[in-house]
Amino acid sequence: MDEKRLRGLMGLSVRAGQAVFGEEGCRKLILQEGCGVLLLDAGASANTRERYERLCAAQETQMAVLPEGLIQEATGRSGVAMALRSGSFSEQVTSCLQTEG
Repeated sequence: MDEKRLRGLMGLSVRAGQAVFGEEGCRKLILQEGCGVLLLDAGASANTRERYERLCAAQETQMAVLPEGLIQEATGRSGVAMALRSGSFSEQVTSCLQTEG
């Protein structure tokens, strides 16, 4: 994972209005099949993580667990989950997550 590039993409996606925060917002976007990728903070509780894993699996949405605090550092928003709308930003983030280094 290229963490520096990922931080930049996460910040840009927020400014571009392509990111959704909060449990209800993320859940809604996933259920509407408009979520390209769900980013979850490693500090999320086991119940929260399990709930998102089930939801993402049922809707065939990619989910990635990020190092604790990365979402807040990159976006300035508190919370344990960030959903990116399907499109260019989510594709770039997905590619970045798969990159070594």
